[in-house]
Amino acid sequence: MTATALYDTHLASLPLVNRGKVRDVYAVDAEHLLIVTTDRLSAFDVVLSQPIPGKGAVLTAMSNFWFARMGGVIRNHLSGMTLAEALPDAQERALVEGRAIVVQRLRPLPVEAIVRGYLIGSGWKDYQQTGMVCGITLPTGLAQAQQLPEPLFTPSTKAEQGDHDENIDFERCATLLGRARAEQVRDVSLAIYRAAADYARTKGIIIADTKFEFGLDANDELVLIDEILTPDSSRFWPAEEYQVGISPPSFDKQFVRDYLETLDWDKRPPAPILPDEILEKTAAKYREALTRLTT
Repeated sequence: MTATALYDTHLASLPLVNRGKVRDVYAVDAEHLLIVTTDRLSAFDVVLSQPIPGKGAVLTAMSNFWFARMGGVIRNHLSGMTLAEALPDAQERALVEGRAIVVQRLRPLPVEAIVRGYLIGSGWKDYQQTGMVCGITLPTGLAQAQQLPEPLFTPSTKAEQGDHDENIDFERCATLLGRARAEQVRDVSLAIYRAAADYARTKGIIIADTKFEFGLDANDELVLIDEILTPDSSRFWPAEEYQVGISPPSFDKQFVRDYLETLDWDKRPPAPILPDEILEKTAAKYREALTRLTT
């Protein structure tokens, strides 16, 4: 895994469609997109000015691992087109090798499918105030980081870059997607989470929560898109350090969030400059998560 950091890309041979928080998306043709996962990091919906070296390659490798593993649950957006076919220029290809995928063009659904298996983060804050998580009533007396009786499907709307996603209840999700589609997204999301959480446990990792994104193909069939079960989209805890009642250490960008929470920052751009030590430790945590899960 290269330690060279790639903050953004400027491929001359393909038109740029979108530059997101982490991914640069290029048009290949009418049916395909090239997605390049950079080393950018966002925290609290703010893109930091410093990249995490090698992060994009880790996210790409991990997503590809999970896409293959979950192929029996749902089809994903990976296409049969090779990187060489999509990006014939050898110099440009070398720049994005190992961090680029060629995918089908699909119609993204306007919700993010979040699954929570443990009481942490905004869910814990919500529970402390209301006894509920995203409108779902939970038993009394639960502690921080405690495993929930059953994984919860807690969707959110997709915000524009710089804005915050909004948690919504299932009824609102059904209004946005149609009830049958919302139920399908819920059931598939829970199935993926349960299968992944069971597997990760055998590798010493607890998947506390995660988010999925879905799109529709030309036949209106549901397809898994974006990334899946990475340290950017999930909360990974080392099982050997897990304790109920505290926020466990993590293999994901929660490490950066925790550091930022110690600073006097209003969570608006620009983000504070991170010390080299934080950048290096974050990169190491991403690499360790990949190694644990895939070997």
